[in-house]
Amino acid sequence: MAVMAMKNFKRSDRLQEQMLRDVSSILEGPLRELGDGLMTFTKVRLTADLRTATIYYSFLGSDAARQRSESFLERERGWIRSQVGRNMRVRHIPEIAFKFDPSIEEGIRIEQLFEQIRNEGNKES
Repeated sequence: MAVMAMKNFKRSDRLQEQMLRDVSSILEGPLRELGDGLMTFTKVRLTADLRTATIYYSFLGSDAARQRSESFLERERGWIRSQVGRNMRVRHIPEIAFKFDPSIEEGIRIEQLFEQIRNEGNKES
């Protein structure tokens, strides 16, 4: 008789995933209207007491477009929190902080370096 192992999920993990989906969905239109650039929300980290959520994002585009998007996130943080809170079943809606995640930019830069190395190797052959 086989025993099926069930994966245990912490409540905070489920809430983080839900917040990530909700923030991405809620902000898709407003961020697109800001102009050039692409903002992607990469992860959410909740504190153990579920009172504070740090939402990480990456951005591809000009520095000016990134600054406009960051200003929008800061300015609309309360509205974003209330929108996210509509779908959450928690006693207290977490306070939200946004933090830039440079991992996608770094990945692209590394890929460009690899491409440059490959091209230089082909020239020498």
